[in-house]
Amino acid sequence: MKILVTCKRVLDPYIKARVKPDGSGVNLDNVKMAMNPFDEIAVEEAIRLKEAGTATEVISVSIGGAKSEETLRTSLAMGADRAIHVVTDEDVEPLGLAKVLKKLIEEESPGLVIMGKQAIDGDSNQVGQMLAALMGWPQGTNVSKVEMGDGEATITREIDGGLETLLLKTPAVLTADLRLNEPRYASLPNIMKAKKKPMDKKPLEELGVDTVPRQETIKVSEPAARAAGIKVADVAELVSKLKNDAQVI
Repeated sequence: MKILVTCKRVLDPYIKARVKPDGSGVNLDNVKMAMNPFDEIAVEEAIRLKEAGTATEVISVSIGGAKSEETLRTSLAMGADRAIHVVTDEDVEPLGLAKVLKKLIEEESPGLVIMGKQAIDGDSNQVGQMLAALMGWPQGTNVSKVEMGDGEATITREIDGGLETLLLKTPAVLTADLRLNEPRYASLPNIMKAKKKPMDKKPLEELGVDTVPRQETIKVSEPAARAAGIKVADVAELVSKLKNDAQVI
């Protein structure tokens, strides 16, 4: 069974985002970039399934500009077998990403797709669900545990009331939550080996997929500065502030 995993290049999660002066987006010039943390977890889970003998091949996919190759090389150094780079300088929306992945799935025929539940830049948490809908496959979102069986996957996912366990027939789409695993660090020998692993580059326009934007970003701004706290003399004044000023009671 093949497993296809996604790897998005995003702003390093430990770097403070800076908004462009014109408010058109986040400034990514001369800042550290990294693989989306949720995608790292997805790659790790795919590699563990291969190590357990469940999968025969792990294919990592990234959709983005030339520097996305660095992110794919990281996934190869972690243990993925080969990579597919869909090359585009466009900022592809979630529906477009799902359509591109559908096209690749039709070409590769994986038995399982594992994705991060969301990217930390767009934070939309939509691509996995859209992909499952386009493919007509079962889906498991916010997955914190995966157990593979014969033609099926038992997954545990986190919900508001606790944990939910589902039995899914494969092929299926899974989206990884933070508690699914702890991603490994790529060793230096594996980083060197990753340079020789195959990476197939596909220009987006050659896939024949409709990725025309359907949304427009009006403005990007930083959160308002947090106001200073105040002191109250007694409980009566506290209640009055909560009721009349904050209007929360």
